[in-house]
Amino acid sequence: MESAKSTYDFDLFVLGAGSGGVRASRISAKAGARVAIAEESRVGGTCVIRGCIPKKLLVYASHFSGDFEDSRNFGWSVDVKGFDWKKLIDNKDKEIDRLNGIYKNLLAGSGVKLIEGRATLVDAHTVKVGDATYTAENILVAVGSWPWVPTIPGIEHAITSNEALELQELPKHAIIVGAGYIACEFATIFSGCGAKVTQIFRKPYVLTGFDNDVQLAVMDEGKKQGINFMPSTQVTAIEKTDAGYVCQLDNGQTVTGDVVMYATGRVPNSANLGLENAGVKIDQQGAIVVDEWSRTSVPSIYAVGDITNRINLTPVALAEGHALADTLYNNLPRTADHTNVPSAVFTSPPVSCVGYTETQARQVYGEIDVYVSKFTPLRHTLSKRDEKTFMKLIVDRKTDRVVGAHMVGADAPEIIQGVAIAVKCGATKKQFDSTVGLHPSAAEEFVTMRTKRE
Repeated sequence: MESAKSTYDFDLFVLGAGSGGVRASRISAKAGARVAIAEESRVGGTCVIRGCIPKKLLVYASHFSGDFEDSRNFGWSVDVKGFDWKKLIDNKDKEIDRLNGIYKNLLAGSGVKLIEGRATLVDAHTVKVGDATYTAENILVAVGSWPWVPTIPGIEHAITSNEALELQELPKHAIIVGAGYIACEFATIFSGCGAKVTQIFRKPYVLTGFDNDVQLAVMDEGKKQGINFMPSTQVTAIEKTDAGYVCQLDNGQTVTGDVVMYATGRVPNSANLGLENAGVKIDQQGAIVVDEWSRTSVPSIYAVGDITNRINLTPVALAEGHALADTLYNNLPRTADHTNVPSAVFTSPPVSCVGYTETQARQVYGEIDVYVSKFTPLRHTLSKRDEKTFMKLIVDRKTDRVVGAHMVGADAPEIIQGVAIAVKCGATKKQFDSTVGLHPSAAEEFVTMRTKRE
């Protein structure tokens, strides 16, 4: 590539050192571009610092209570002397510090200049960080999203996932408001670690947008774990009292807990970035509007990740950042593919899916075939734990293509990642059926389902 040395300080200036920004900057720098990246917090972004990674470490911790209990029927006598939440948080923090250092080293090793501080746009080619200004031929905005909470009386008493990951004590009774990924995962974490959990949400089911069978399965398993679901309910006010935080509900009831956590969605982190200075267009939700090439309304400014509110998942941000870098500096113009993106929710048991839900598939294809299986995993035939695994395949009747795969059960994300390759490649149900299963495993059920649901 030809460098713009004579005109600009950098070829590419990136705002935000999260997943998308780091990937784009590293690939661009390795291609020969002069790259700078600005970050006002720690390097790694939401996923590494206050999202996926620390969350999953806490999910692992929550599994041990069930594992200890299950072990008895396998012949083990385990003397559990309690659970130290503070030790878990301290060890989690050490790991996040380690990852922060690794990300810094990755940037340095790629030749990317890290500028610590909040960056804002001055114009289409100029960025300000503190008192310094920098010019760049291209600018990438990758500053992610931030938790959203409603404006109700007493909302200042609530925490979000950001603070939940930093709690120094395990709540005795956690009230979680919300029904999405984050709400359901923290309900699992707190419950598995020994807290009483009440989950309040305004819709009839958790996990809006997921297949309805999956929603029902998640709620069934959560109830068995003691999670108190309060659907079709909203919190109207929060009051701090000597007894704890009292949530007033729209049905006239109250619920009192020592922690109230809101997980009611996230919004693009676009405020006070100076986007208006450069003429960058945003939508009503505050997301930066981009085309399929991640280009904004200003030709020299691009955006990837949650700030664009396309598919807000870490691997998607990575894919968008990599595609952009290849397009700009590797002479490999390509766009990120947003079709058949698999997803997972790390509840207990976890959820994973790829492709269409049953409702979506009927709207797109009309005639479909649906295959479902619900069974007790082999492990629990001895443990006697009341936990079911649920699997579902959705097939376009006309082409026999598998257009949706859904699972609620142990190792669901590990299994669906492999299934996602098949779905992405357009595999048919006949090809699934002709595949020899791995026995004994839950995964083999995906190649042995033969009976269509009426």
